[in-house]
Amino acid sequence: MEKNPVCELLGIKYPVIQGGMAWIADARLAAAVSNAGGLGLIAAMNSNGEQLREQIIAARKLTDKPFGVNLMLMSPYIDQAVDVVCQEGVKVVTTGAGNPAKYMDKLLSSGVKVICVVASVALAVMVERMGASAVVAEGCESGGHVGETTTMALVPQVADAVNIPVIAAGGIADGRGMAAAFMLGASAVQMGTRFLTAKECSVHQNYKDKVLKAKDRDTIVTGKSLGHPVRALKNHMTREFMEKENDSSTAPSELEKMGSGALRRAAIEGDVRNGSCMCGQIAGLVNSEDTCQEIITGICNDAYELMGINSLKVKPA
Repeated sequence: MEKNPVCELLGIKYPVIQGGMAWIADARLAAAVSNAGGLGLIAAMNSNGEQLREQIIAARKLTDKPFGVNLMLMSPYIDQAVDVVCQEGVKVVTTGAGNPAKYMDKLLSSGVKVICVVASVALAVMVERMGASAVVAEGCESGGHVGETTTMALVPQVADAVNIPVIAAGGIADGRGMAAAFMLGASAVQMGTRFLTAKECSVHQNYKDKVLKAKDRDTIVTGKSLGHPVRALKNHMTREFMEKENDSSTAPSELEKMGSGALRRAAIEGDVRNGSCMCGQIAGLVNSEDTCQEIITGICNDAYELMGINSLKVKPA
């Protein structure tokens, strides 16, 4: 098998990137993923500049392997986050929830490799022209903020349209998903939901348990009327939100208020009734709590076996 372009680009052992989940992807999880041979990401969405700096410093104490920061472009702290990333010499970022054009020159001039999460071919082509090192083609099966196109349809079209490496995301939680992503033209995978139940993930246990119990039809997408649809596990909050969203008399401001702080309530406080348990459709395949090392080596070994490249199989450290 040829050298993996994403592994070479990022200096990692396995073609696995951990999703930058707000309120969840902290220094501890990022470092554990990186120590296991993947690329761990710290989420900047919920952090102001100094909080993000603290997380970056903490991650460096926990790992000497490459790790990155996920920049959510809709964050109220995005300007601070970009400044801190550049000041701290972070080597790689992923960007999501918007067009990164405003920040590309600053990031690139600071030597940061920029990997953009895209939900369309048009955006993939655009960010390649801006200087992106790779793109994450994320299908609507994923958790959190989603687009409209499935991973199966999006990945090969993006792969045909750009000359930079493509990372597949959305609906991937095991070796079969990784092997399928490679067959579609991806060079690596990004997973969020699978790492929700990692032993090193600090998300509230109530959230973890809800993911572990989830079945194939237990997620729902809300927020389409607001222009930023979100996939989460079904609960009291999502049912009430959907009911109000389908009522034409409900003001958008009321829906925005319902969604405000919902992820934090679930992820930090453990309120899985009134909080938003963002999660992908693949949750039905996530049924055990494992270390990041076990998750990554297990998925890669299964994928390599399916693809007939047993020479790459490894044993967990």
